[in-house]
Amino acid sequence: MNENRFQFPDQTAFYSGKVRDVYTIADKWLVMVASDRISAFDVILPRPIPFKGQVLNQIAAYMLRATTNICPNWLTDVPVPNVSVGIKCIPFKIEMVVRGNLTGHSWRMYASGKRTLCGVTMAEGMKENDFFASPIITPSTKAETGHDEDISKQEILSRQLATPEEWNVLEKYALKLFERGKEIAKQRGLILADTKYEFGKIDDAIYLMDEIHTPDSSRYFYAEGFEERQERGERQKQLSKEFVREWLIANDFMGKEGQVVPEMNDQWVETISQRYIELYEKLIGESFKPEKPSYDEVYSRVERSLSKLMNTHEH
Repeated sequence: MNENRFQFPDQTAFYSGKVRDVYTIADKWLVMVASDRISAFDVILPRPIPFKGQVLNQIAAYMLRATTNICPNWLTDVPVPNVSVGIKCIPFKIEMVVRGNLTGHSWRMYASGKRTLCGVTMAEGMKENDFFASPIITPSTKAETGHDEDISKQEILSRQLATPEEWNVLEKYALKLFERGKEIAKQRGLILADTKYEFGKIDDAIYLMDEIHTPDSSRYFYAEGFEERQERGERQKQLSKEFVREWLIANDFMGKEGQVVPEMNDQWVETISQRYIELYEKLIGESFKPEKPSYDEVYSRVERSLSKLMNTHEH
């Protein structure tokens, strides 16, 4: 992982996540570098995927810009294809997971016989991937370590992770963002099945943070043939990184104690890279322009972006 670390002017903190490196500037701004690292089952896989960072960062930026009339968000600039610069918020320790379809975690719960998830009742007689009558919110807590955990609205309020007023805003924003995400997806022949949003505060205002509607934070189905596949009980065609998880499972890896990450050969790394690029083109509707700026180029573009930001906010 010999990815070069930067040292920006006025830098006050640095954090390296599973797939992103986050630099805090003057305790007020964030520089988020989307690396080409790829993770699954909470494990960083041994080899980076070319252009993955650029793909995810550009999709997130596109989606954040397409939702500014719904709620304010943290993003101010994308100086480099895989770098976003924005405002530092104080995060809510919850993720707003919105589900339009019974899939993934919700389906696993349902199949095990449960009919409530995070305090939300799920109707009887549903099949995997069926649409809910209307989208549901199934929040999870942001775990400092390990896996996120399901939590209900009641628990969020009683643990004071949000006030009732804040919860109403979070709920309203999450549902409206999901609606917009579904509209964008529909134009591209896709169904946004589920996704998650993270929010934070700046003074008293609630801001949308992080990435939205990317294949790493969302699950998309192909709309064409969806109903027919549902009727025949066939698997739905997905546009997500599910294919990477499936490859790992097929190779006996699910992130459990004692399991070894399978070997990733050049051909497989290239395949994953191509799938991410295809994903970008399908979601955004434009051809992907790969860029690999040098370390110095990235540094100077980010520095310019930051000094502009600071000058604007000094008065």
